[in-house]
Amino acid sequence: MGTAILVAGTVVLAAGSMVAALLLLRARRDGKFAESPAFTVQRWTLGTLYSLRPVRIADLPDLLWHSAVDIVRGGTRVPDPACIKACPDSFGGVARDVSPATVLAAAERGFFPWCHFGPLKWWTREQRMVLATADFRMTKNLRRIMRKAPHRVTFDQAFDDVIRCCAGRRKNRLYGLTWITPTIMRLYSELHRQGHAHSFEVWNADGVLVGGGYGLSVGRVFFTESQFSHESNASKMGFATLMYHLARWGYVANDGKDPTPTLEEAGFRLMPRRAFEAVLEEHGTASAPTRAWTVSAPLSEIAEWDASSAKTETPPQKPAQPRRPPRIKSAA
Repeated sequence: MGTAILVAGTVVLAAGSMVAALLLLRARRDGKFAESPAFTVQRWTLGTLYSLRPVRIADLPDLLWHSAVDIVRGGTRVPDPACIKACPDSFGGVARDVSPATVLAAAERGFFPWCHFGPLKWWTREQRMVLATADFRMTKNLRRIMRKAPHRVTFDQAFDDVIRCCAGRRKNRLYGLTWITPTIMRLYSELHRQGHAHSFEVWNADGVLVGGGYGLSVGRVFFTESQFSHESNASKMGFATLMYHLARWGYVANDGKDPTPTLEEAGFRLMPRRAFEAVLEEHGTASAPTRAWTVSAPLSEIAEWDASSAKTETPPQKPAQPRRPPRIKSAA
């Protein structure tokens, strides 16, 4: 009896040591984006429950089967639009050797990495929410708010803080259910360092970061990845500033991936995958700036802007200026 207890204790201790070592290695790998073990467990749990919801559970067997087959084959480095699966919707494979270079190459074909937990997977959509820059709309209420707002919008001044906020608490979303994992944060932070990913930040009168978003620039197409807002209309003001500059710099479209009421209000419309791929083929290889972006107009001026009559300018080439760490307003 004593021997059995000793063996069991040894096994438990060894298993615990192994888990602790793995967590330590993961924390070192993720660096400033590392999450606590408790948050990891919560994210995996909520991600599992998300996949078991009635509207998604029917796709789960196909997803597990196609993922297993692709893993056995060695995974997919850069997805091929001709080899996607119809079920689940436009699954492109399990990401292999995922890096900033492969994320950028996949985006040129319309794919993005996405997963709540486990290995990253490549996805696209048969129907994509896309906004032509000339079709962007600001509501009268947003224009009125922007004319009087004491807020300030910047580009590329706090990318890492923005992506962390996008992964955090949101209205109507459980804290911990996020696809913006430490792996995603590291990838896009490096893409930002290389000049391909950009952020917009909204600061209130006290200099606190209260809204923002980030995305990926591919030629003259921008992929909006995520946004956050800790004050009413903060992200909307930042997004309007983004669209104002994208239009002036000659960008033709902004991709939002899936339909949401907010995107519809801004003018995004569903576009068939083939049509979106044609846009990328024509404009995704155009020259684009790879330096930090700068804001050239205040909110009051942007509030008077008509997207349909935007003039094209040369994108900025000014390097990012170092600044002190921002204060970030906590979510309610």
